[in-house]
This record gives sequence, structure tokens and C-alpha cells, in this order.
Amino acid sequence: MLNKIIEFSIKNKLIVALMTLGLVIYGLFELRKLPIDAVPDITDNQVQIITVSPSLGATDVERFITFPLEQANNNIQGIKQMRSFSRFGLSVITIVFTDDTDLHLARQQVAERLQQVSKDIPTSLGTPTMAPITTGLGEIYQYVIRPKKRIRAPLRCHGIKNNSGLDCTAAIAGH
Repeated sequence: MLNKIIEFSIKNKLIVALMTLGLVIYGLFELRKLPIDAVPDITDNQVQIITVSPSLGATDVERFITFPLEQANNNIQGIKQMRSFSRFGLSVITIVFTDDTDLHLARQQVAERLQQVSKDIPTSLGTPTMAPITTGLGEIYQYVIRPKKRIRAPLRCHGIKNNSGLDCTAAIAGH
């Protein structure tokens, strides 16, 4: 069988060349329709709730902001994981949904819970807001600066100016 194919290919070079050219043209045509992303999005469906409260320490942020928000959003259908962190003046809650959950429906449910809980959080402590629809690929780099010798003076935060192509730079500093 293989010998017959090889023998046919040698005798009919023009037909084989035309068939090969046809396959290449068809492949190029189909390649243009192929949805290829430079960096494929492999992250989960997620909604982030961010609350800035510059007057509170980490413990108070957890008690007055993060914990009530977690409790209010705990029973939304389709939640795979909920994680949060509370820092000085900042509460970030990331709610990860299953892949088959519609992201817009999930955001709507979170927004409804935010309206309910916002009434219980005094406005002087901060207003919880949902982050825009983004993926985990949005955060590019986190850094920590540690001195070799202990410094008694407080660290100062110096932001990097927006350059073309740089969307946002956030530095978190402390003592």
C-alpha cells in the first residue's frame, strides 16, 4: 500500500504539488479565522471589592469592613473561592467564581450585596467599590524593598509617573 502511494507520487509530481499547494492555501485561510491571543487568559472569573479607609489600621479594617463584606457575599451561587487581605487603610476581597458562572450576573449579585452592606459601614470608614472587569494578568509586578540595616524613620512612598503604556503604579509603604 505504501509502495503504491510512493510510486503514484513519483509518477504524478504535478498532482502532488497542486494538492500540497491546495492544502497550504486552505491552511492559511483557516489560520486567519483562528482566534489566537498573544497572552491567553487562563484566569478564573473573579470580582474584586476594594475599600480604601486611610484612618483605620489593619485589625480595624478587617473587623469593620472586610468581615462584613465577606459575610454578605458568602452565599452567592457559583463561588469557588473567596480570599481577602486587610492592610493599613485597605481592604481587598477577591471572589472567584466557577468557569460556567456568567461574570456579569456575578457582578450584579455582588453589587446588590454591596448596596445592602454599605448601609452598615459608616461612610467615614470608606465606601466599598467593585474593581473594573479585569483578569489576573492585569497585575504585573509586586515588589518589596528591605533595607540591610533597620531604619527607624518611616518609609516614604514615591509613585512612578505614568509613562506611555503604564496604566497604574501602586506602592504600599509602611513603618
